[in-house]
Amino acid sequence: MTQNLVEKTSVTLLGLGAMGSALARTWRAAGHPLTVWNRTPARAAALAAEGARVADTAAEAVAANTLIVVCLLDDASVGEALAGADLAGRDLVNLTTSTPAQARARAEWARERGARYLDGGIMAVPPMIGVPEAGGYVFYSGSREVFERHEETLAVPAGTTYVGEDAGFAALYDVALLSAMYGMFAGAAHAFALIRKEDIDPTALAPLLADWLVAMAPAVHQTADQLRSGDYTKGVVSHLAMQVAGTPTFLSTAEQQGVSPELLSPYFELMRRRLAEGGGEEDLTGVVDLLVR
Repeated sequence: MTQNLVEKTSVTLLGLGAMGSALARTWRAAGHPLTVWNRTPARAAALAAEGARVADTAAEAVAANTLIVVCLLDDASVGEALAGADLAGRDLVNLTTSTPAQARARAEWARERGARYLDGGIMAVPPMIGVPEAGGYVFYSGSREVFERHEETLAVPAGTTYVGEDAGFAALYDVALLSAMYGMFAGAAHAFALIRKEDIDPTALAPLLADWLVAMAPAVHQTADQLRSGDYTKGVVSHLAMQVAGTPTFLSTAEQQGVSPELLSPYFELMRRRLAEGGGEEDLTGVVDLLVR
């Protein structure tokens, strides 16, 4: 009986914080030869015991393999770590959290040094890495060639979603989704604040709140369709004028419950501004245009 052995891609990983260590262990567990570097060498000891090669410098780690994955503190850390490395001919995958502008600038920086560049936005926390059922994934943007060449390897720690040749798009998608998340958390915080002084168990409200948010989530599809078509009155059920008329109830309730309206008031003000511009028959989509400078 013959055994078909598939050689796994060798990976260099720079950065062994919580996320970097989770990535490293997942690649090692999957049989990928791994070279690691971290500014604080002690963090690499456990990985060395698991079979990873530990480089003394970032430049040495870069020289070891074609696929270089970076997961550092911030964009400045990336520049500092790679300052003395020869990137010519390397495929640089940057999973460091950054802004779209930083990602684009870093892509140009990499090209000037002879590297092909792929940026990534990780939509997961460390415990989700290497656990497919957890649903974590990474947005990738930049060189399609690099993505296609290494997709199988990149998919080992978490799912992959390629969002375009523009190197800034992964960071943009990342921040867009996280911004929506914080907006949701803000609404949930206000909801819990309203009941805080009452004889209502927060754990009784929680399932109702979760179900309500899930039920409201599909509204984003209508918003997207209206933005694409330019028709903000399409499919409207509760138009803006009616919703603005109802906002005093929310503000009065907050006042009566001794709750600050500061999480709701900015959004309500945008709604009123859009109404004043003549958008009474629209959905809430016009608020998007007010936000864009």
